Amino acid sequence: MNWQVYIILCTDDSLYTGITVDVVRRFNQHGDKQGAKYFRGRQPKQLVYVETGHDRSSASKREIVIKKLPRLEKLQLLASGSNEAGSIRYELNEGHSPRRHEGHEEKTE
Repeated sequence: MNWQVYIILCTDDSLYTGITVDVVRRFNQHGDKQGAKYFRGRQPKQLVYVETGHDRSSASKREIVIKKLPRLEKLQLLASGSNEAGSIRYELNEGHSPRRHEGHEEKTE
């Protein structure tokens, strides 16, 4: 199975790191407060980092390494070449339902 390590930017500007096999489903669970207890006092705002190609063991080990990084190093990781989130971002809109952005600007007329 292809496990993913992900980082979510929260509404309080904190960074949450986790692992999953389906990052979109997991983001939605966090937004619906069905995920980690961490989201009881805050909301997920944006998926900012994804790293794929792990098995469960390597994903768990990588998650631990990332969680131990200082915030500045986590922010550098977001800008690195290992970030596979690319131009796809998931954000919560005002109604708290996730929406997908695919790197193109929406036309406003």
